[in-house]
Amino acid sequence: MPPTGPKQSPKDTYITVYGRKPVLEALADPALSVDKVIAAEDLSRSALGPILSAARERGVPVRRATAHRVKVLAGNGRHDQGVLADVVAPRMRLVTDFLAALPAQAPCALLVLDAVTNPANVGMVLRSATAAGVDGVLLPRRGVPAIDPLVIKASAGVAFRAPVLRSSTAAEGCAALRAAGVRVLGLDARPGGSALFRDPLPERAALVLGNETDGLSPDVRAELDGTVAIPMRGGVESLNVASAAAVAAYELMRLRRP
Repeated sequence: MPPTGPKQSPKDTYITVYGRKPVLEALADPALSVDKVIAAEDLSRSALGPILSAARERGVPVRRATAHRVKVLAGNGRHDQGVLADVVAPRMRLVTDFLAALPAQAPCALLVLDAVTNPANVGMVLRSATAAGVDGVLLPRRGVPAIDPLVIKASAGVAFRAPVLRSSTAAEGCAALRAAGVRVLGLDARPGGSALFRDPLPERAALVLGNETDGLSPDVRAELDGTVAIPMRGGVESLNVASAAAVAAYELMRLRRP
């Protein structure tokens, strides 16, 4: 049995959008389920008017909090504009919950982000992974940007329905995967590993993508079962992490075809 972790927190259930326009867009999208809106107490009703009207039409509760509390909840004091909304992410769950529901020996195809810091890269990874049909993208709470408006924009809105798996750190998530019998392989251009397209991948596999500059972190390297490289030609040393994720995701899913 995989190890059990902490109970799911609101950060593992909702995607928080902040700023008046993103909140209004979330309320206007019938495909999204908005749990609540939180507005700063010092925000005038005239400034909040369109949001209040849209929330009333959707039956979404609007709560008031101090401006400081809104900044803390949004995690971005510069751009929150005193308002945020918690949007339900139906496919987001703890990695331990995903593993507990995974039948023994059932195949799975996963991506893991290890200290990927650019929100645009995170959004594009979520978009390509969801399009490819992977079972999950592990986004740790620490070391990777939160799913915010920048990530959502880069994903073209796919982030709301992406199969996101959560853990405290990437290393902790990798350890849980290995304990459940998932082979954890780091994408790495260093010699000595396997080659994507040439060497077969296991049926239960998680491919880890490292930081844009430094690659895989030491803590995550300690949890790997091996490494795999994307073949490069023309003197190219590496791909952008979002491009590498797209290649890896589609190769994982190609191998599932009968």
